[in-house]
Amino acid sequence: MPTRFPRLLVVDASILFSFFKKESARRRLIKELRNRGSKLVSPDFAMEELLSDKEKVMEFAGINELGFKFLFSLLERRIEIVPKSEYEEFLSKAREISPHGRDDPYFALALSLNSAIWSDERAFKEQLRVKVFSTKELIESLKATS
Repeated sequence: MPTRFPRLLVVDASILFSFFKKESARRRLIKELRNRGSKLVSPDFAMEELLSDKEKVMEFAGINELGFKFLFSLLERRIEIVPKSEYEEFLSKAREISPHGRDDPYFALALSLNSAIWSDERAFKEQLRVKVFSTKELIESLKATS
């Protein structure tokens, strides 16, 4: 039996990165999850990372700077950005379960909100403390509830 889709998800940077690609299943999924009442959040550094990798994002997505600015503003309206001050007390616990040090903030934010993470990083599923949904799993759970 499929898992019911989550109402609150911490979204990792790779999901946000692919939002800029026109035919991205992840972009459609962000819209669908929001339309169904899910709240999508991400640590503040993830958006900063997108901005610092703007050239790479534009090349990947085949867009110009105007397209990047438009899509970035759209993404900002769909993803709630959470400042480090709201999850930093969970960083030490996150370090114990996060597969990579750079991913600690996603786990800390998920622990602070008691939420799941949306990531296609397989290593995220190697721990048992935080539920991790892949894009495929979210699509399947949305189909099951349609």
